[in-house]
Amino acid sequence: MGSNLEPVPVTSQKHDPAWRHCQMFKNGERVQLKCIYCGKIFKGGGIHRIKEHLAGQKGNASTCLRVQPDVRLLMQESLNGVVMKKRKKKKLAEEVVSTCNEVAALTDSCGLNTEVDLLPIAEPLEPTSNLFLIQDEGGNGRKKKRRIRKASSSNNNAMVLAINQSKRVNNHVHMAVARFLLDARVPLDAVNSVYFQPMIDMIASQGADVAGPSYHDLRSWVLKASVQEVRNDIDQCSSTWARSGCSVLVDEWITGKGKTLLNFFVYCLEGTMFLRSVDASSLINSMDSLYELLKEVVEEVGVRHVLQVVTSNEERYVLAGKRLTDAYPTLFWTPCAAQSIELMLEDIKKLEWIDTIIEQAKSISRFIYNNNILLNMMRKFTFGVDLVDLGVTRSATDFLTLSRMVKIKHNLQSMVTSVEWMESPYSKKPAGFAVLNYISNQSFWSTCSLITRLTDPILRLLRIVCGEERPAMAYVFAGVYRAKETIKKELVNKKDYLVYWNIIDHRWESLQRHPLHVAGFYLNPKFFYTTEEDVHLNIRSLVYDCIEKLVPDPKIQDKIVKETTSYHNSAGDFGRKMAVRARDTLFPAEWWSTYGGGCPNLARLAIRILSQTSGLIRSNPKGIPFEEMHETRNCIEHQRLNDLAFVQYNLWLRQRKNMEPDCMDTISHDKMELVHNWVSKTELSLEDMESSDWMTVDPPWGSIAPLGPLVDDVEALGAGFDDFEIFGGPKDSEEEIGEETTLNE
Repeated sequence: MGSNLEPVPVTSQKHDPAWRHCQMFKNGERVQLKCIYCGKIFKGGGIHRIKEHLAGQKGNASTCLRVQPDVRLLMQESLNGVVMKKRKKKKLAEEVVSTCNEVAALTDSCGLNTEVDLLPIAEPLEPTSNLFLIQDEGGNGRKKKRRIRKASSSNNNAMVLAINQSKRVNNHVHMAVARFLLDARVPLDAVNSVYFQPMIDMIASQGADVAGPSYHDLRSWVLKASVQEVRNDIDQCSSTWARSGCSVLVDEWITGKGKTLLNFFVYCLEGTMFLRSVDASSLINSMDSLYELLKEVVEEVGVRHVLQVVTSNEERYVLAGKRLTDAYPTLFWTPCAAQSIELMLEDIKKLEWIDTIIEQAKSISRFIYNNNILLNMMRKFTFGVDLVDLGVTRSATDFLTLSRMVKIKHNLQSMVTSVEWMESPYSKKPAGFAVLNYISNQSFWSTCSLITRLTDPILRLLRIVCGEERPAMAYVFAGVYRAKETIKKELVNKKDYLVYWNIIDHRWESLQRHPLHVAGFYLNPKFFYTTEEDVHLNIRSLVYDCIEKLVPDPKIQDKIVKETTSYHNSAGDFGRKMAVRARDTLFPAEWWSTYGGGCPNLARLAIRILSQTSGLIRSNPKGIPFEEMHETRNCIEHQRLNDLAFVQYNLWLRQRKNMEPDCMDTISHDKMELVHNWVSKTELSLEDMESSDWMTVDPPWGSIAPLGPLVDDVEALGAGFDDFEIFGGPKDSEEEIGEETTLNE
């Protein structure tokens, strides 16, 4: 790109979806657009040409070869929408022309004032257009064009009035919804529910006389029907447990009033299901009581179905878990992998040089997010990309935001060197000068970039463990390997990278050689066939531990061990070209289901192991009446609240699997627990309050398209695992490192 091109922010007034997939530059007096995927620059044709380029539609632009499939589809639909919109305008014009005489006659007869104050509309008809082109089918199949005289002033007014009337009706609907939400004190993010728009559609389909349910309807037959609907879903999911197995998840949390609650879930291939909530305040410190409670839930689900019980890593769960596995030798106790990964990030964040950089980055963010003028300015220069990137935990948010800042580095630098920034009074404050110094400091950005590269594999692993897209068991072992490998390649010097390796090993100690995690790696064909033979020998013993525990029948154990030879040698269906290609495309459990028919016993075990999760749910829905349920002493109301919590939690879990990326405003109070240190000041002064106005803040676009295509977290794990030092773990003492150095010399 030429150095004479000056970036121009895309304002929030540009509503066409294609603006989110291009960048705008100014070359003298001319505006040019650049595709963010392939980098092609368009010197003319406007946003429509960019849209044709992204959609791959033949016209005045070449096809983009790097655009994501979903973006291409979106652009194609948008182009089709433009065509349909033009057709609707033509139809509307015809209707206006045919009825304008009747409207004028009615107006004259009633003596009404024809001067109407019209509201502005988003897309008015072109006032300079002298004709509409309407296509008719001729007798020979060819399309003919005929002219229509420009409608008179009164006709145009009637047409615009009709369009505005439709818009006003929609606004009335929005205001009616808002009044209900505000009066009932319902959180505004309720409109993000997947059930919100279907509710609107159902009401609209019933006509004007539809009546809403009463309070007693909702508390009686409606809730009863909802409970039955959810139970039917759970029954359907439980029918798969015999084949794919399941995991029992135990989530402990403390209420605002200090009660300790235990929520029990079942995870399987079909998703996660909430079973029940128990007030464990009186028994949480009693290992016997905790064991009895875990035992009761396992028996409720079915011992033959459960492969593992996942809990946090506190000592009481370690002891209760050991006793549980002694009572039921065919299941594992597994500490939550997500908790261990979060602790890794917290330890890394405490390193002095990393903590210093994060604090500097937070000072930039706090300065911008506490002023409406600066916040709008930032969003313009970043093309709608927010500076703060939300993670599932505070530490994840810290490192994700640092990574986001590196990606929009040039946008931030353009902002602080722009005339708009220079003329702002805030840029002349001490905090403004500090922000300018940080953003202009190459050393700051180099350090941010290094931190991002060191922590990116750990963040990807955390998303895999917490995600609902695929069972995590097949990827956790590989994810830890890739994190340590990346750190080693970045730092090179053994003394340097062992600092981070020891943090990882310390937090991963209880999971380092967990048989289920190792078996998940071993049975994932993508990883198995790209791993050195020596590594296979190193981990095979743990796979045998898994076989002996999960398969109590010695005869079947022997069959499984024999069948591993076929798997190892790619014999039979395992060696088919289709099976080889599918190693990279199918989920591991699906691969075994498709190509494991020649090894039925091994395939059955592989499907059960590869269908499991490795962590607890890291976010919980708000508004579920757990405290009210456990506090009430009326048996009937307790049962009702229990069923209400059962329905609400399972509906949230059901939509969580298909939930859209978080579109919440970064400074929303609902997210403040995660982003507090990035957007909140220590104290709010009167001057701060007077200089800020939330009504003038542009809403976040929620777009990350300008950052380029995303890399799938599992795809980023790649293939190839041949560093035996990583599998063996680092040496613990400096003496051993020194001895090795002496021998090498």
